[in-house]
Formats: sequence, structure tokens, C-alpha cells
Amino acid sequence: MEDFIREKIKDKPVNKKKIFIKVGVSALCGIVFAVTASIVFCILVPHFPEKDDNEQIMGTENEAYVEPIQQDSQNTQDGTEDTQTVIPQTLTLDDYQSIQNELYKTGASASRSIVGITSVVDSTDIFNNSYETEGQGVGVIIKDNGKQLLILTEKNIVDGADKLSVTFANDIVVDAVAVKYDSNTGIAIVSVDKSLIDESTMAAVSIAKIGNSNIMSRGALVIALETNYSIMTGCITSTSNTVSAQDNNFSVFTTDIVSSELQSGILINTSGDVIGLVLKGFNAADVSNTLTAVAISDIEPIIDMLEEGNNIPYIGILGTTVTEKIANRYNIPKGVYIKEVTMDSPAFQAGLQNGDVITELNNTKVTSIENYHTELLSLKPDETYDVTVKRKGSNGYTELTCQVKISVMD
Repeated sequence: MEDFIREKIKDKPVNKKKIFIKVGVSALCGIVFAVTASIVFCILVPHFPEKDDNEQIMGTENEAYVEPIQQDSQNTQDGTEDTQTVIPQTLTLDDYQSIQNELYKTGASASRSIVGITSVVDSTDIFNNSYETEGQGVGVIIKDNGKQLLILTEKNIVDGADKLSVTFANDIVVDAVAVKYDSNTGIAIVSVDKSLIDESTMAAVSIAKIGNSNIMSRGALVIALETNYSIMTGCITSTSNTVSAQDNNFSVFTTDIVSSELQSGILINTSGDVIGLVLKGFNAADVSNTLTAVAISDIEPIIDMLEEGNNIPYIGILGTTVTEKIANRYNIPKGVYIKEVTMDSPAFQAGLQNGDVITELNNTKVTSIENYHTELLSLKPDETYDVTVKRKGSNGYTELTCQVKISVMD
């Protein structure tokens, strides 16, 4: 036992020959790899694209990566093809300011068609003393018929007014007259006799151009012109919102421009064309803090009728289009589904009911709410027309025809 305790364990002697062999093998492998990599590099380097001196590969802190854009090749005089490559430029703060300046320039030019409208209502108090109540609003000059300037504004400004006056862009005030209004949309037409307008004022104003709101899309730059000739810029954030009105639905543009539901004015595109009306209380749901505008193309037929002094036909339903997809899914006939019949309206008096599907109006097939509204505008108030509906019963849908006397909304 004691002999075992006194024994010492010795390290295994180092085999230097094996170490030299391993080092040699590693060095040989490194040499082989280096030679192989050099050969591959020499073969491939002629095929690498050369870097253009004008092309930025990595931007600075304020610059983004720029990818060259190759344009279509063009034939040169010697018959060969000349391919042009355009390098997009990185926008600077000065570029953004230039864009903003151009937008404001467009807005300032379009502001020449904006007018202020003042309405005066004569009243008498309980002591038989006379007094005046004054209202303020904004309008836009939309037409010069040779004798008058026609101005689009809101009904609540002109309705019941005893006196109307218009303040033009050069601060000249001229008397005006209400032509017609539509209680459904809340728009009105005011006229100013051109004989009351001097030459300098005519030179200071312009006629607004009505644009095509149907081609507007999300992200499009827009300019809002509101009361006090304010100019605000932004972009459209949504084109899919709609608001329900009597006998029609209107598309609404939502923007990122901060505003109030009490504001009114117009929305224009970058060409200065009117593409939307900013109407008080005509906002889509949950967007009361941002500016919204009714698409001008949806409301233009009504404007045309008001310009001519015509009344807007009214039946009195809130409806929606039954598309083929909806018809197949819920087994509903295609047409206009009545969500609600307005109390004491022509539709109510004719016996139309919630849940009915309008399939024909005045013997014309109805396929959508827009188609229904277009046909309605061609009808004459105080005349009676057939409205064909399909009504659901215990045995499915039954077709019936109602007699509706067209009216005008108060």
C-alpha cells in the first residue's frame, strides 16, 4: 500500500515528428485553397459589371440607395442601339420645399374662384324691435353663363336669407340672389349679375374647373381651400368611404389634412381642378378630426340641375346595391336593397318597405344605387311613376309594383 502511494505519474513524451507532419499538411491545404481562389477570381473578374462614377451605391445619412433605371434603347444614326440609363436624383429639403411652393402656387391660383358669402336674416324680437342676424360661408364660382356668375355654396347659408352678398378675391362686395338648393345634399346655387361687377373684379376672379374625381386614388396630393382663403395641403388616405343620403350613396375622400366637421370649402388636385366638396356635417364615420370631401363626380349631376333652376326629384329611401356576390351569398334578388324608408316620404306613402329590393324604376331596370339615382333624376316632381320591387314572404320573394308620386325634399 505504501509503495503505491509513493509512485509518480509521468507525462507522455511529446512526439515531435507527428506535430511536424500535421503542421505541414495544414500549410499545404492553405496553399492549395489560395491558388484555387486566385484562379477562380481571375476567371470571373472580366464578367463583373463596372461601377458607374455617377451611381451612388451607399448613400450618406440623408440620402437613400439609388438604383439606376434603364430606359428603352434607341437607334443611333449609325444604326446601332444606344441604351440610356437615368440615375434618379436624391430629394433634398430644398426639393421638398419647391414641391410645397408649387402646391401653394396652385392653391393660390385656384383661390381666385373662392368667394365669401354673407347672408342676412331680418327678425323681430318680443318687443317688436327689428334686428338682423348675419351668417358667413364660403362658395366657389363654377360657371359664367354670360349674364351671371353662378356660385356653388351650402344650403344652410342661403336658406331663409333676406339678403345675400358675395365678397370676391379682391374684397369687392356685390349683392347676390339664391337660385336653387337641394336639401338632400345640402348644396345651393347663388348667382351674381355681371352688370354689378366691375372689370377689375372680373380680372381678379376665375371660374373653377370641375375635375374627374373617379380617377383619384390613395396617396394622391390634394389641396384644400376653405374659409378665409386658407390653403392646406396633404394627400388622400382613403377613397373607399361612402355616406348614405336619400336615394343615393356618395363617395367620400378622406385626407390627412387636419380640419373640423364644421368647415366647408373645396378639394382640388394638383392641376387646380375641383375633385371634392367639403360640406359641414357630411363626414364619414370616425373621421371628424380630418378633412373629408364628397366626390364631385357623384354630385355633379345635381349641380347641373340646380344651375338650371330645376328641383331635385325625391322618393325617400336609404338603399344599397345588391351585387351578384351578395345575391348569391344571401339569396337576394339583384337591384337596390331598401335599408330604410323615410317617414312620410313618397316611398312611405306608396307602401315601400324595409327589405324590399327595387328592380325597376319607371320601367327601367335597376342594377345599382347609382343607376337608380340616375333614373330618378330624369323624373319630374309631382308626377306618378311605377316602382317594381321584390318583397320577401314565407314562400320567397314576390314581385309587385307600387305607384310613387315623385316629390321634392323640403
